Amino acid sequence: MRSLIFTLLFSLAVCGCQADRTTYYVQSVTFPEGVTLEEKIDLAARVVPTPEQLSWQQMELTAFLHFGMNTFTGNEWGNGKDAPECFAPTDLDCEQWVRALRDGGFKMAILTAKHHDGFCLWPTATTDYSVKQSPWKNGQGDVVRELRDACEKYGLKFGVYLSPWDRNAPCYGDSPAYNQLFAAQLTELLTQYGEIHEVWFDGANGEGPNGRKQVYDWDLFLSTIQKFQPKAVTAIMGDDVRWVGNESGWGRKTEWSVTPLVPGSLPESDAKNAALGICQTSQDLGSRALLEKAQTVYWYPSEVDVSIRPGWFYHPEEDAKVRSLENLVDIYYQSVGRNSVLLLNIPPDRRGQIAEVDVQRIREFNDYLTRTFAENHLLNSSKLPKTVQAGSELVFDTDQKLVNTFLIQEDIIRGQRIEEFYIEALVDGAWTRIGEGSTVGYKRLIRFPSLTADQVRLTIVASRGPVTLASVGLYFAPEK
Repeated sequence: MRSLIFTLLFSLAVCGCQADRTTYYVQSVTFPEGVTLEEKIDLAARVVPTPEQLSWQQMELTAFLHFGMNTFTGNEWGNGKDAPECFAPTDLDCEQWVRALRDGGFKMAILTAKHHDGFCLWPTATTDYSVKQSPWKNGQGDVVRELRDACEKYGLKFGVYLSPWDRNAPCYGDSPAYNQLFAAQLTELLTQYGEIHEVWFDGANGEGPNGRKQVYDWDLFLSTIQKFQPKAVTAIMGDDVRWVGNESGWGRKTEWSVTPLVPGSLPESDAKNAALGICQTSQDLGSRALLEKAQTVYWYPSEVDVSIRPGWFYHPEEDAKVRSLENLVDIYYQSVGRNSVLLLNIPPDRRGQIAEVDVQRIREFNDYLTRTFAENHLLNSSKLPKTVQAGSELVFDTDQKLVNTFLIQEDIIRGQRIEEFYIEALVDGAWTRIGEGSTVGYKRLIRFPSLTADQVRLTIVASRGPVTLASVGLYFAPEK
């Protein structure tokens, strides 16, 4: 946990603002003994992201690439017993993957370098169960290398998923031995492929071939990342990014990035989270009532992972079941539009390419979002006050065109503070409420029936201290 206390002068200098001498807490703060709830709320309001967490949040759209042994066997979870010869892409083209993702608006590609079956997509020295034993490129191929090079060529960031659960490794379940093997695999990925921007772990843990359950050494794994890729964010079982709690594509209507939820990689997480009565799937992860019981809060934002298909790996029978444009847009509003990053899985097929139906759909998705947010219909949205207090009203003139979407963003380098707000439109001389919300954070999108208004009024009902807005906007989302 990269926890620091600092005065945010350098960040403000970068963005051209006057110096803010408020004390901020990077990534976490532990409450002193005996503090009141109001003092806790004030401290929580001054927890801010690391520079890496901020850059991660600003990407908004990232892509998962589930590709491996399961692509060719038809499984979702392999058993680790399929022969390496099964891995046989006929025309693998990682540049095609990355061009499709770029044209779909995605900013990072995360590859399943190893799934639960234990088959490695790079020529690892830790096991023979890898591409070096497959017929693809006569055992000389390296999918991780090809994707990393393609990302560099086309300007996408690059991440890796390495499954802790390994159904092939004989030492899985012999905890010390397997932890060393896993750390060695992680070291190869972190030292041989240039900069890694995100390392993605799930907590999958099953019985090993020897019938023993593995106890993962998260301290070893995270310290390995810190040693070799200190700027990488660690997701799900790391301490930078948390799982939103479902694989359906939606974030909570109230989504706090500042939460007492203890990251699962920390040894005390189970006991402390149980004492608070929370887990990753809890609906309340940041209320005042929860803060009252908490000892520590973390900047621990949510990532929404969902697949564009019913399965996570490619299956030809699912070509007709790719998510519709309408569904993807709904997912965007319920993930990015609810203070999360969307990690959309787009699995390459048995050729080793992303299927055309998927390519077309994500291109349509990007085109739709580009059209929707191309023109801000608020005339004075660039003239935001320095800070906004709870109870304040901000009135904006419009260009009197048809609109149906409101955008609001906090400047999260100064924390997440809004607890409740609502929006009204002045139509035919009367104010009408058109939307409301609780948390904002990096971004909140509110949809409402299409209308034409002379003015729009934003009211901040409740907040954790003065709010700094990054932007507001009024847009028209066309019919899909």
